[in-house]
Formats: sequence, structure tokens, C-alpha cells
Amino acid sequence: MTVDEGVDITKTGDRGVLKRIIKEGTGTDTPNPGCQVTVHYTGTLLDGTKFDSSRDRNEPFEFNLGKGSVIKAWDIGVATMKKGEVCVLTCAPMYAYGAAGSPPKIPPNSTLQFEIEMIDWKVEDLSPGKNKGILRHIIEQGAGNDAPNDGAMVTVELEGRLQADGKVFDTRTVTFPLGEGSEHKVCEGVERALEKFAQGEKSRLTIQPKYAFKSEGNAELGVPPNSVVEYIVKLNSFEKTKEVWSMDGPEKIEQAKMFKEKGTNYFKGSKFQLAIKMYKRVVTLVEDMLEDTSETEESRNQAKELLLSAHLNLSLVYLKVTPAHHFEAKEHALKALKLDENNVKGLFRKGQALLGLGEAELAIKDFEKVVQAEPQNKAAANQIIVCKTAIAKQKQKEKQLYANMFEKFAKYDTEVEKQRAKDEIDVIGEKVGEWGAGEGEWTDQQRLRKPTEFEKENPNILLLDKDGQFENM
Repeated sequence: MTVDEGVDITKTGDRGVLKRIIKEGTGTDTPNPGCQVTVHYTGTLLDGTKFDSSRDRNEPFEFNLGKGSVIKAWDIGVATMKKGEVCVLTCAPMYAYGAAGSPPKIPPNSTLQFEIEMIDWKVEDLSPGKNKGILRHIIEQGAGNDAPNDGAMVTVELEGRLQADGKVFDTRTVTFPLGEGSEHKVCEGVERALEKFAQGEKSRLTIQPKYAFKSEGNAELGVPPNSVVEYIVKLNSFEKTKEVWSMDGPEKIEQAKMFKEKGTNYFKGSKFQLAIKMYKRVVTLVEDMLEDTSETEESRNQAKELLLSAHLNLSLVYLKVTPAHHFEAKEHALKALKLDENNVKGLFRKGQALLGLGEAELAIKDFEKVVQAEPQNKAAANQIIVCKTAIAKQKQKEKQLYANMFEKFAKYDTEVEKQRAKDEIDVIGEKVGEWGAGEGEWTDQQRLRKPTEFEKENPNILLLDKDGQFENM
């Protein structure tokens, strides 16, 4: 091997990817798999024929490293580059486009050369809003492309530390159903990240407070409020839950009953977010069964009962969480009433949600329907009183508002009228002073003066006689 050929950077040493550095980069960091990298490149055949160039387009190229979105040689070679580095990769066919090539520009079995400049890279962001809330640095890539789904049983190794001082607060191996990590002191950020892990993957996660232990912290683990945390996480194993589409009717019913029971237990323990997750799984499992003619009538009836219960329970939980969730509470109550229009619980919870949204006049109608169906329902009767009080207060508030508005309008009109009268007096006073200098008698010069057109058109103001001449005052 000559110096110009470069260094073999393949793991197997088969010389399939040779790297020659043209310009050294800065620092020591290189991008990890999953990072979004930005590069400039020019691709040529061994005879120097150029087949592609981002520089010719004057537009850098971006891709996710290690995800198979580019040829193998790039995933291998770009992972070794530092910021600002420029190198040439010589890529054998097996690491490029293989026996097929990429017609018409790249012939079959072509060895290619790429001059690549590393411009920058961004750490992989797994947070829902891509707000850098959950950043992943892959240390060891996992096997395959399969990942745990919601509800999968996962076994993971965890090491958690505070970013501020490096203090380790959690070291253990734990098994739990994905989505219920809070029951095992596993924060939301770790759970969300695990949904992207492959079997055997080991990664470093940097997690902002929103997805870690929030403003409360975790006294038991020794995590202060609003702490940024870092975890080293390895996914040892996982068993996916069966996808809904692959289940038959009885399986869906069985799973829905299990999640309903879980949701109820979490609700009783005031673990409202977990209860919401469980009840939503019930909805996902059975909502399509009602119109499925391939299901038995018994299965469809069971599905309807479970779906009705799930929406009623979701409405109840959302009422318990915060006032900000009254809209969701109303929506689930409406879905329950669509299944059973006279359902007393549905009417009552819809009324509560409407009252929370400030719509007392609509809410009272639902409570009245409850009392009509159940005359002894004291809770609904009390809510009617609450609604009437709220309506009366609102009307009084509106009355006062309108009274204030009318008072302001009347005051404004009076001021405008006063100003108009003052302006008219000022105009007449100015004309009298101009023509008579306050003496009350016209001079000969004033009488001989020809009136202007304006003065002719406004005899009352300028004191002209009926013939258009000045009147002797």
C-alpha cells in the first residue's frame, strides 16, 4: 500500500474502504451513529470522471449517519471524520454500488472515490418536538432494525448521573413494560429513547428536566429539581407486544380487559397519566371491532361495553388532572354519549367539563337530563344550583359591562357635542371681530366689499341679506 492509497478503515481489514486525509480537522470529536451530518463532496470514477458533486449544486448534503441511508463506505468513513476535516475515500464496489452500479453514471463493479469535507453534525434528537430534550449518542450499535413497541417488556441496564456534577444516582438492571416506567423510577426520556433502540444497543442519553424528573426532582434517587441528567442505557432484551392488527377478536377483548383493570388500579392510586395510557390502549384495541362484520355479535357487544367504559373513564381522569384538560374530558364524554346517548355518567361528566370550560348554560341542560333520569341524584341537583349561580353571576357581570359601556358612550357623545358647539361659536366670533372690530356697525369700506362665494353660500354665518349683500348691523 502506498501513502496515496490511504489507510484501511474497515473492521475486517479487507481494504474495501481506504481513507486519505487531505486536511486535518479540529478537536477530537467525531460523529456518532444517528447524528445528522452535513458535508460537501465530489464523487469520481478511478479515471477521474466526475459523476456527482454537492459543490456544483452549491448545496451541502445532509444525512443521518449509520442508518443505511447512504452507501456503506460513507457510514464507515464519515464516522471517522473531525469537524473541518477533508479526506478522500476510495470505495470498493461491495461498499459502494456493487455489481449493479448506478446507471447511467456509475458502471457495474465500479470502485469510487469521494472527496468529502465534514462541515458539521448535530446529535440525534429523539424528543417529540425536536427541542433537544432527549439527545442520543450511540456507543455500541444494536443488531437489526426491530425496536420495542408500546407495552413491550424490556430489560435494560441503567446508569444515571447528574450532568451538573457527574454524581451517579442510579445503577441497576430493571425489567418493566415500556410505557409504565414511572412505576419503576424510569424517567420519560429513557422510555421514549428505548422506542428507538435496537437489540443490544448501548447509548448515552442527555435528558432535559421536562423529560427527566421535571421541577419536582426525585428525592428518593437524590435528583434535585430541574436537573439535566445523563444516562448510559443498554437494551439487553425485549419482547414486543402483539400488534392490534394481528390479533383476533377474543385476543383484543382479553387485552382490553387487562388494560382496563390496570387503568383502574392506577386511577385509584392517583397515577392519572398512567391511567390515561391504559384506557387509551383499551380504545385502540376495540374501537374498530364495532363495525367489523367478521366479529360475532357477542364480541361486538363486549367491545362496545369496553369502549364505552374507556371513554367514560378517560373523561373522569381528565377532569381529575387539571382544569386545562376539560376539553379532553368533554370530548371523551361526547364519544361515550355517541355509544349510549342517555348514559347518566356520560351526561354528568359532559356537564362537569362544560362547567369547567365556562359554559354553564350548556352544562345545566346535561345535569337536568341526569335529574330527569334519576330524580334522587343529589350530585346532579347540586350541580344545577352551581350552574344557576354561575349564570346569574355572568349576567350581572354582563349587565355591569354594558352599563359601563353605555356610560362611556354617553360621556363621549356629550363631549363631542360640547366641542362642536364651541367650534361654531369660535367661528362666528372670529367673523364678527374681523368685520366689525367689536363696534357693531359696518364701515363704508366693509359695505362696498364684494362677498366671497363661501359667504354667499353661508348667509346665516356671514350675515348677508337675501340679495347676497352685507346686512347693515
